[in-house]
Amino acid sequence: MSAPAPSPLAVVDAEPLPRQEEVLTEAALAFVAELHRRFTPRRDELLARRAERRAEIARTSTLDFLPETAAIRADDSWKVAPAPAALNDRRVEITGPTDRKMTINALNSGARVWLADFEDASAPTWENVVLGQVNLIDAYRRKIDFTDARSGKSYALKPADELATVVMRPRGWHLDERHLTFDGRPVPGALVDFGLYFFHNAQRLIDLGKGPYFYLPKTESHLEARLWNEIFVFAQDYVGIPQGTVRATVLIETITAAYEMEEILYELRDHAAGLNAGRWDYLFSIVKNFRDGGAKFVLPDRNAVTMTAPFMRAYTELLVRTCHKRGAHAIGGMAAFIPSRKDAEVNKVAFEKVKADKDREAGDGFDGSWVAHPDLVPIAMASFDAVLGEKPNQKDRLREDVSVAPGDLIAIDSLDAKPTYAGLVSAVQVGTRYIEAWLRGLGAVAIFNLMEDAATAEISRSQIWQWINAGVVFENGETATPELARKVAAEELDAIRAEIGEEAFAAGKWQQAHDLLLHVSLDADYADFLTLPAYEQLVG
Repeated sequence: MSAPAPSPLAVVDAEPLPRQEEVLTEAALAFVAELHRRFTPRRDELLARRAERRAEIARTSTLDFLPETAAIRADDSWKVAPAPAALNDRRVEITGPTDRKMTINALNSGARVWLADFEDASAPTWENVVLGQVNLIDAYRRKIDFTDARSGKSYALKPADELATVVMRPRGWHLDERHLTFDGRPVPGALVDFGLYFFHNAQRLIDLGKGPYFYLPKTESHLEARLWNEIFVFAQDYVGIPQGTVRATVLIETITAAYEMEEILYELRDHAAGLNAGRWDYLFSIVKNFRDGGAKFVLPDRNAVTMTAPFMRAYTELLVRTCHKRGAHAIGGMAAFIPSRKDAEVNKVAFEKVKADKDREAGDGFDGSWVAHPDLVPIAMASFDAVLGEKPNQKDRLREDVSVAPGDLIAIDSLDAKPTYAGLVSAVQVGTRYIEAWLRGLGAVAIFNLMEDAATAEISRSQIWQWINAGVVFENGETATPELARKVAAEELDAIRAEIGEEAFAAGKWQQAHDLLLHVSLDADYADFLTLPAYEQLVG
């Protein structure tokens, strides 16, 4: 067999990393180059289609199920492929980035699945992109350990049968990888993350009795799911593994995708594993798409929009019904609480809320749910054990009692809650603190006892933008204006300086984070994604 032709991909503006040659092999880069050549043009068309659809929503302030795909929804005969054994029981899933310590802790957590995240929980520095791949390869070869330099504590993997199954999440379609170029043009981050992971690990995972499993983020239409399906078909042929080995779970975290759940499963049906119901990105998508829709689309404080809000309830109930009708898993949302090592009362109250949330999901028919911290695994596990018992899932619960009309999914004004001044302060506080950490290369950040990721910053800046543009009057009589946002942001910067001290403040990226938050919150031209201007400022 002749050697593969040299890859036309170039690694640019990147300092050499330890062991990068194990990931950036000639053969792996040739595969990524072929993915890019074949599929990036269609990616570009679909991004343009997003903008066209957004313009249509701006014009009509409504959405509906697609008339052109009615036959797919009406056809009761099709189902997704049966779940492989390693993905049949997903009752608790833990999420987190792919740094070395997290890789070990997540695999050891007792959760059935680990969402190994190259997306919202990972700031896409070149180091995070490449070394995250190294860590996963090492984990599958059982050649991974970690010793914490500060505590001296060592971490190692448990026996293979006690480890979580990995479902890897690549970056969304909108993000490029500037360090990997083709004819001077950056390759989409999704193809870099997927391509390197799949090429190095697909056969290795099959040998371990598992497979290359993926979470697909930020999907906005069934046509985007179709593109992923075409990529899976090509990739499986390229490395010589059976069609249908790949499994994908799609995050329904955009309002447009909520109207195309059945079509998304249909496009991926030979490779579909399920759908997931998120919260922050979903709310961010509602603001983004309906920002011209007037007062009836103005969201209250983010913490007032729980999964029991009528329009969120419509979304989650429709998701469970859709998944089970088609034989797919329905995976619930995130419990983001980070237990306090100092305050047992805070933990007690939070654990009760987590339990109530997971009890509700299990009772509604979800087959599993997400947690952000290993201490929450037993709580979520107990909620699902109580409903599932020895069964791996409850896909037999068809939820035929559920009936959701198109307007139910966007009935934002069914909520009694209103935006508050405290909500504005919170959005500024959390947005500033998250962006500062992201600019330092951290994507999963504990803020006020919650694990936050990029979706948190998106909903924070979106709410500031929406409230200002809607001229919201808060309960204290103040009107949401750019001047008020700047005042609150300046006060928060002063508070952080006082909290952490001058030296730590100067060593961080606080002014930069403050400025970026205000830019994306106040600019009349609403940025589609905060991470696009933020990536331009990310070093490394």
